[in-house]
Amino acid sequence: MPLYSKEIFKHFKNPKNVGKIKKPSGVGEAGNLICGDVMKLYLKIEKNKKGERIIKDIKFETLGCVVAIANTSLLTTMVKGKKLEDV
Repeated sequence: MPLYSKEIFKHFKNPKNVGKIKKPSGVGEAGNLICGDVMKLYLKIEKNKKGERIIKDIKFETLGCVVAIANTSLLTTMVKGKKLEDV
């Protein structure tokens, strides 16, 4: 039985939304001192036609293990285009 799912390996081998956003609306950074993972998220927030704030773009830089990289990639695909109040 594999340690990680196919979806985790897919996002680890070909992560989505890697990189920085020029002039981001916000930047967040988190890390884990125990395992050494460091993650940085860049967000571009804009208003849609209804005036709701949405995540127009999201990118990341992660130094870490398979799970850290894959989950950050997966997170970006899940929240991109969503309203802030929904995430």
